[in-house]
Amino acid sequence: MRLLGVIGGMGWSATAEYYRLLNEGVEARLGGLHSARVLLHSVDFAPVTDFEHAGDWDGMAEVLVDAARSLERGGTEGLLIAANTMHAVADRVSAAVDIPLLHIAESAARRVEEQRQSRVGLLATATTMGADFYTGPLSARGLEVILPQESERPEVDALIYDELVHGVIKDASRKRVRQVMEGMVDRGAEAVVLAGTELGLLIEPDDCPVPLHDTTEIHVADALDWMLAGS
Repeated sequence: MRLLGVIGGMGWSATAEYYRLLNEGVEARLGGLHSARVLLHSVDFAPVTDFEHAGDWDGMAEVLVDAARSLERGGTEGLLIAANTMHAVADRVSAAVDIPLLHIAESAARRVEEQRQSRVGLLATATTMGADFYTGPLSARGLEVILPQESERPEVDALIYDELVHGVIKDASRKRVRQVMEGMVDRGAEAVVLAGTELGLLIEPDDCPVPLHDTTEIHVADALDWMLAGS
């Protein structure tokens, strides 16, 4: 089994979910007492979010590059960033190390393409919804991306950062996200991509009238394929 490096802490609730799913996945595939070979570098989230809100991508990149290099020095054979939004600097992280980076947006785009869905809703932080580092891999496959209405995007961003990253789950927030997803479906979305790694803690398949793509689960599935290649 290859040793996977995980850049986590953004936020900790999503990282905990990654760790659980990676271990459950290895156990399901290999059986017995097998568990995931993972080396975790958990960063302090506060400076990272400060850089994000200031648009200081150099500052964000410096934190994540330092984490990636420490994992490479620790012997990891590949990396993932356990967050969607921080893939804004994924290219810089990948360029700073000599091991592969498993990109979450590429994983999500492949899954949507496999399901033969051409119009997808995207639910994420304001940064992810407003930039092309995430929509780019989807659009490159000829997929049309439908976003929440502009007035709804700050609400989604706030519930991610003010609630979900702290592990806070509210029924009122679930109801509001359902309404946002229904609006995207009304505008033609054939599926919805949960491009916030914490959103799967709040939203379940029954909450959406069309298929959901939980990027945390998709990212983990691709990581398991990579870790266990040849096993």
